Amino acid sequence: MSKNEPLVLGIETSCDETGIGIVRGHTLLADAVASSVEEHARFGGVVPEVASRAHLEAMVPTLERACDTAGIALADVDAIAVTSGPGLAGALLVGVAAAKALAIALEKPLYGVNHLASHVAVDQLEHGALPDPCLALLVSGGHSSLLRVDDVTQSVTPLGATIDDAAGEAFDKVARLLGLPFPGGPHIDRVAREGNSVAIDFPRGLTSRKDLERHRFDFSFSGLKTAVARWVEAREASGEPVPVPDVAAAFQEAVVDVLVRKAIDAAATEGIEDILIGGGVAANSRLRYVAEERATAKGIRVRVPRPGLCTDNGAMVAALGSEMVARGRTPSALDLPADSSMLVSHILN
Repeated sequence: MSKNEPLVLGIETSCDETGIGIVRGHTLLADAVASSVEEHARFGGVVPEVASRAHLEAMVPTLERACDTAGIALADVDAIAVTSGPGLAGALLVGVAAAKALAIALEKPLYGVNHLASHVAVDQLEHGALPDPCLALLVSGGHSSLLRVDDVTQSVTPLGATIDDAAGEAFDKVARLLGLPFPGGPHIDRVAREGNSVAIDFPRGLTSRKDLERHRFDFSFSGLKTAVARWVEAREASGEPVPVPDVAAAFQEAVVDVLVRKAIDAAATEGIEDILIGGGVAANSRLRYVAEERATAKGIRVRVPRPGLCTDNGAMVAALGSEMVARGRTPSALDLPADSSMLVSHILN
C-alpha cells in the first residue's frame, strides 16, 4: 500500500445493507455494514420502505464506524463512490443523497457506479488486479448474470442473464417451502451438507438443445422452484415426511450445476481463461467447490472473494471507485441520479 494511491470511500445502499467501505488502492482499510435483514425476516423478503428507513438511521453511525476502523477523518478521502443503481429506488436515493452531501461538503469528486460492476471490482481487494479480459458470473437475490469484463471501469458486456427468478431469489423461496429462515441461501447451504444431492432429480432450466439455441448463456430458476414445490406438496399429500436435507441438497445441486456449466461454456466460447464469481450466492460452499473442480479440469482459473465480500458491502463500491480514480475516469456530475434499472453495461453515471 502506497500513500500515493487514492483513498476512496464507498457507499452501498441498493437493498437491505448499509455498507461503508474505505480503500487505498487495492488495500481494504474498513468495511462497515449495518444490515436490516432481521427487520425483513418476518415478511419473508425485503420490504423497500423498511429498507429505506433503515438506511437513513444507519448511515451516520456506519460512516463513523468505518472512519474509526480505518483511522482516518472524512476530510482525508480523495474521492467518494456510491452505488447509483441498479437496486431499490428508495434505498438507492438514501445512499446517493448522502454521497452528494459529502462530496459538496468535502469538495471531493463523486463517482456514481454500477452495483454489478462493483461486485466484480471487489475481488481486487483480495486477489489483486483483474485479468483483462475475465468472465464474471454474478449471482445474487436480484441477479444471475454472465459478463465479459475487458475493463471494469468502462467495458462490461452482458452475455447472459436471468429471464425470471434469480438464483438467490429461488434459494429464498425454496427455503420458505422447507420451513427454513430468511434469507434462505445460508440455511439451504448448511442443511444440504447432510442431504443426498442425487436423491431427487430436479430439472436444469434452459439446458435442453432447443433452449440452448435461444438462451445459451441465460438462466431460469422459476421452473426449478415450481418443481420443488410440487415435489414437497406431493410428499405432504401422501402423508410422508419431507426429507428437508435431501430436497435442499438436490435443489442446490441443480442451481449450481446450471450456473457452473454455463459459466464454463461462456468462458470457453469467449476464449477467456479466468472466471470471477461474485454476488451473495457466491458465498455458497457448493458453488465454490464445483466451480473450482470443473474449471480446473478445463484449464480455467477461478477467483472468488471471501464470503464477507460477496454479499452487498461498501468495500466493493470503494474498490470500483478507486479503480475509476486510478484510470483517470471523469467523475459524475452532482445531479447524479439514482437509477433502479441501471444496465450493467452502464458502469458510471
